Amino acid sequence: MNLDLEDDDAVIQPRKGKNDPAIGPDVLMVVIGQDLVRLSKLQPMEGFDQGFFKIFTAKQQSSAGLSLAGPFLGAPQAVMVLEKLIALGAKRICVFGWCGSLRPDLNIGDLVIPLRAVAEEGTSRHYPVGRRKPGTDPELNQLLERALEQEGLPFHKGPVWTTDAPYRETASKVKAYREKGVLAVEMEMSALVTVAAYRSVRLSGLMVVSDELSDLQWHRGFSTPLFKKRRELAGNLLTRLFENKA
Repeated sequence: MNLDLEDDDAVIQPRKGKNDPAIGPDVLMVVIGQDLVRLSKLQPMEGFDQGFFKIFTAKQQSSAGLSLAGPFLGAPQAVMVLEKLIALGAKRICVFGWCGSLRPDLNIGDLVIPLRAVAEEGTSRHYPVGRRKPGTDPELNQLLERALEQEGLPFHKGPVWTTDAPYRETASKVKAYREKGVLAVEMEMSALVTVAAYRSVRLSGLMVVSDELSDLQWHRGFSTPLFKKRRELAGNLLTRLFENKA
C-alpha cells in the first residue's frame, strides 16, 4: 500500500486536556523511573499523572520553569510522551537516560551526548521528514558541552544505535556499528529526534553508560558506585542548566 504520509492527517492528535498542567518551553525527559523520582525531589514539585507517564512542575513558580517528564521505555512510549509534551507547550527538550557502550574506550559511568541515531525501531518511519537526516539540536548540544566542561565531567559525543529489541543486540551488529563509529546502544533516540524534526522543536540528550558490550560480552554496571555517582551528577547538572537557561 503506497500512501503519501506528508498529506495524510492523523485521526488522533495530541492535545492539551482541561486538567493537564501548564508547562513552559523547557522539559527534561527522564527515561528511568529512579532518576525521575530523585530529580523531582530536588525542589518542591507537583506531580501530574498522565496515565502512562508523569509530569512534574515546580511549585510556586511561573509556567516558564523547567518541567520533568517520564519514565518511558522504548520508542513508541517515548514518542507518545514527547507528542503530549509538545502539545502542552514544550519547545526545548533534553532526554536523560542510560546506554550500553559499543567501544572499549567508553566505560561504565562515562557520559554520551548523542548527535544522531541509527534507527532500528519502528516508530520513526511514521513521521515523514523528507530528505532530512534528523539529529539532536546543535545549540543545545553546545550548551551541554560547556556545562560538562565547567563541571569537569568528561564526555563523548557521536552517533548511537536505537533498537526495539535489547535481546537481539547480536555480536555481528555490535561489531558492525562499532566499526562505523557508533558509540552506544539505547532504545529511544532515533524516534525522538525524528519527531522533534517533524514537530519543529529542539531536542538534545545526555546518557550515562550503564553497561558495556564492546568485547561481545555483557558487562553490567548498574550497581557500581561510579555509575550511581555519574547519574546523580549528570541529572543535577541538567536540572540546573535548564532552570537557568534563558
